[in-house]
Amino acid sequence: MLPWSGAAQGRTTRLILLGVAGGPSPKKMYAAPSQVILVGDRAYVVDCGNGVARQLVLAGVSLTSVRHVFVTHHHSDHNADYGNLWFLAWAAGLQTPVDTWGPPPLAAMTRQFFELNAFDIQTRIADEGRVPLAPLIHAHDLTAGGVVLHDDRVRVTAALAHHPPVAPAFAYRFDTADRSIVISGDTARSDRVIALAQGADVLVHEALYLPAVDRLVARVGNASTLKKHLIDSHTSAEDCGRVAQAAGVKTLVLSHFVPGDDPSITETMWADAARAHFRGRIIVGRDLLEI
Repeated sequence: MLPWSGAAQGRTTRLILLGVAGGPSPKKMYAAPSQVILVGDRAYVVDCGNGVARQLVLAGVSLTSVRHVFVTHHHSDHNADYGNLWFLAWAAGLQTPVDTWGPPPLAAMTRQFFELNAFDIQTRIADEGRVPLAPLIHAHDLTAGGVVLHDDRVRVTAALAHHPPVAPAFAYRFDTADRSIVISGDTARSDRVIALAQGADVLVHEALYLPAVDRLVARVGNASTLKKHLIDSHTSAEDCGRVAQAAGVKTLVLSHFVPGDDPSITETMWADAARAHFRGRIIVGRDLLEI
């Protein structure tokens, strides 16, 4: 029993996949990577792909409930709407603090976002009577694994993932009174992610479908070494099963699909690849799915 479970009594933990497509380009099939963990009326967002604010609205999550934002790493499919998330939450009525967490240069990006949008922010404060935005946003650069946050509802622990050449890249574990949820972020198969996920109720893990990589690369005309990057820095669906089995998790959720726009890859194909190595429950993620 976690020390704050009494205080959190009655606050059930919900996980909603906001977007499950990997890669920076917009997809017809799926939205960009993001998920939200809700503990009672408080939202903890992990990653901020393009359109994350709208995905939250579509999921029925109030933007003003966002309390913490976690960025796994600085690829654009994970941070493109980092600033826009809390900026648009403020436009929707946010008046409470938001702490953001992620690898450097997160704090510098936050300052630069304020500079980029200074005219609009200042205009809305003066013209619409809004509270100042800058005092609400508190950015924290993370450089190592360990406990990131421990409040009255959740303990968040980070572990270094392996996503070359981007470093540091993090996976995050959320332990609440009733659930434990791990988000892998982008990573090749990683012993550190396995250790972080030990005994978790849910592991949301990025997934690469190896037989389709050549088709994906052929559709991208300006990325001559993309194939090597995908294979070196992502986890095959088969290895997702191996990771989940080694960690002893109850449920494996496949997400951040690469390719994320290949209709020839069915949900059954994704699941079968992982099921060959994992005996627990497997869920093939889709946008706005609550788990």
